[in-house]
Amino acid sequence: MKKNVLIIGAGGVAQVVAHKCAQNNDVLGDIHIASRTLAKCEAILESVREKGAMKQTGVLTAHALDAMDSDAVAALIRETGAQIVINVGSAFVNMTVLDGCIATGAAYIDTAIHEDPAKICETPPWYGNYEWKKRDLCAQEGVTAILGAGFDPGVVNAYARLAIDMMDEVKSIDIVDINAGSHGKWFATNFDPEINFREFTGTVYYWEDQSWKETSMFASGRDWDLPVVGTCRAYQSGHDEVHSLAANYPQADVRFWMGFGDHYINVFTVLKNLGLLSEKPVITAEGQEVVPLKVVKAVLPDPASLAPDYTGKTCIGDLVKGVKDGQPFEVFVYNVADHAEAYAEVGSQGISYTAGVPPVAAAMLVATGEWDAGTMKNVEELDPKPFLSLLDRIGLPTRVQIGGLGGVDQPWNA
Repeated sequence: MKKNVLIIGAGGVAQVVAHKCAQNNDVLGDIHIASRTLAKCEAILESVREKGAMKQTGVLTAHALDAMDSDAVAALIRETGAQIVINVGSAFVNMTVLDGCIATGAAYIDTAIHEDPAKICETPPWYGNYEWKKRDLCAQEGVTAILGAGFDPGVVNAYARLAIDMMDEVKSIDIVDINAGSHGKWFATNFDPEINFREFTGTVYYWEDQSWKETSMFASGRDWDLPVVGTCRAYQSGHDEVHSLAANYPQADVRFWMGFGDHYINVFTVLKNLGLLSEKPVITAEGQEVVPLKVVKAVLPDPASLAPDYTGKTCIGDLVKGVKDGQPFEVFVYNVADHAEAYAEVGSQGISYTAGVPPVAAAMLVATGEWDAGTMKNVEELDPKPFLSLLDRIGLPTRVQIGGLGGVDQPWNA
């Protein structure tokens, strides 16, 4: 049994994680939250107290931390006695936080792949460029590291594994992420603008015919008729889970599709064409050095500020096709989340909610031993059933449509 959690990060996802850890502190024990800005951590903990989220009386403490310093991360793990670290900070800190966990033996959980601030959209395999290089060391030290345990990546990886386990052979995995909600702002991103834009400015890589293929953002789109949210336009995008699923199921085509409206595409295209999404510094006429992407981030709304007025729902799922008993077989595994319901429960919008609930479920499974693997794993390499069962209970229920989209709708464990 492992107990006591250290949450790293203080954005919208961290707020969800803190609330959900508090709601389940009978399993997770002491709760600590740390980021560079102590006031943000304290504000999150105050929201936990205001909601009365703590299941039982316990430790709820904020800390200042430079998560880019692996020694400082290790020191805080030792100081707090945390045995589980949930990293929902910037993707730039993954490797230093992971190193701090390896140094102390704490379990590591994150929700996105590591990024180098100086590089955008590196060539595949992304996990192979960073996290997977530490896999042997995690095994040697007996350290559990669960990579990409948000929703996508994370839950969608478990959905793929669940669907594949129903089949004799898998042929394709298409992950579809639709946000049919509205935040009421002229333009905003649902999570860190810098990470959001970096994700969409480079080459789109996907896995097809057992090799990596390339396209460009918004070049490949199609309409998806989904449960609850209806028909929505989604475009093929590069994404973390494509890289691990392609490694674990190389015989299957693996693609990721994300929904975008025309307004987002128009604004994004103008910003990109003007060079305002560049991560490279430029010198102004006054001789001041600025990074255009960071300037854009500074003038856009804070994603956390979108929550109070957000309405509508999300639908995220996997359409998996294969063969069962010699016949074509397909299944759509999905979740629908509501922005207003998320705000009422934890004070965050639905995108943060879907990203923040799953790592807490993963932490609970590490705490009870079911996912305490003693090595590095991507989510599809772990038994999905206890994970999906917990998600059903703590806020993200799973449904399936047997026969693919429009098929017979039922609970995943019917």
